[in-house]
Amino acid sequence: MSRKIVVGYDGSPASQRALDFAITRAAALGDSLIIAHVLEWSPYSFLTPTEIEERHTRRQEELDRAEAAIIAPMVKKVEASGVPVTSVMKYGHIADTLCKIAENENAALIFIGRMGHSGLSSRIFGSVAGTLAQVSPVPVTIVP
Repeated sequence: MSRKIVVGYDGSPASQRALDFAITRAAALGDSLIIAHVLEWSPYSFLTPTEIEERHTRRQEELDRAEAAIIAPMVKKVEASGVPVTSVMKYGHIADTLCKIAENENAALIFIGRMGHSGLSSRIFGSVAGTLAQVSPVPVTIVP
């Protein structure tokens, strides 16, 4: 039975390792991949009326750039491996949004790369991988 695997992908070396691992696993088990790219967008910024009007246009431009530069090349790479693949791009908090994508897509797993930060800011604020491991509705594989 084919399962869906969500792969958090942002173009970083860590996310590339997670995608490569997911491709190998999906190919071996007959699973499909969902490449998920989340753009963080703060709902708490104070905007002028003009900026509010321009916000939608700027968001769409960012999504278009991310699709062309980050997602499309990776979809082609996965397709070349013979693994079924789709992609999703959303705005929001990364861990929460990946969880929502997994729920909406009825995914069985989430794969994400670990950035390797171990400084004070990661201990105080947490990391995406750490947060995801705690709140995900499905098992999470954190690829080093």
